Amino acid sequence: MRKQIIDFLSFKLVDTDKVDFTVWNLLLLIFALVFTTYALRFIRNLITRRLPQEDKNKFVSVFQFIKYIAYIIAVMFTLHSSGININVFLTASAAVFVGIGFALQTFFQDIISGILMILDQSLHVGDIIEVDGKVGQVTEIKLRSTRMKTRNDRIMIIPNNKFMTDPLFNWTQNSKINREQVSIGVAYGSDVNLVKKVLEQCVEGVNGVVTTKPILVLFEDFADSSLNFSVYFYVQNGMESPIIQSEIRFKIDDAFRRNKIEIPFPQRDIHIIN
Repeated sequence: MRKQIIDFLSFKLVDTDKVDFTVWNLLLLIFALVFTTYALRFIRNLITRRLPQEDKNKFVSVFQFIKYIAYIIAVMFTLHSSGININVFLTASAAVFVGIGFALQTFFQDIISGILMILDQSLHVGDIIEVDGKVGQVTEIKLRSTRMKTRNDRIMIIPNNKFMTDPLFNWTQNSKINREQVSIGVAYGSDVNLVKKVLEQCVEGVNGVVTTKPILVLFEDFADSSLNFSVYFYVQNGMESPIIQSEIRFKIDDAFRRNKIEIPFPQRDIHIIN
């Protein structure tokens, strides 16, 4: 009976000069695939158990690609451990693998960056971010790229590897509200306390300004032609900051005219020496 089992396991399904594939090799291969399947399933559940459902679905989709790579490695390792010469397959496919590797280099960088972003939760849909000097709101995060809608209602598609290599300003990482400012200069000799009071009044009541946060006016500098002030305030939606700042400037211009506060233009004193 034992001899029959050994003969059965040693039966060659493929018998060539370079490849001998037996029933025993087939059973090992099936066991390796089954083990790999359960191991990958355990790893996937371990990683995704704390992720939001949306991010979990994204990770599972890319995990399918990782699973194929793992299966290929498992098959090659099993065949090599069984005594089958896999150099025949590697030699024939080496040039193809090199070409594919160069072609997919950036693609894999984007995919890996997307996975890291999903795992560490550094970016979410709805966040307001600044990339390359452009401000926008994240509308969609995919494994290869992230879509952002700018203040001009244009969609900017950003490769995910850019977030790993370039600085990223996330305006809403700590809070959904944003701090903004409006700067202005007044003429020398102006009543600075009146300027401070007027600036505070111009910000109060503007639609979109957070009323529970304090308004701060700073006397920032004695410039060449003006006394420079900035008024700082918080807004509910950073995407609407330019509109809010514009409305505040309109109110400042009107208030300064009523209070006889002059906004100077650059001036120079010229002394002519005979």
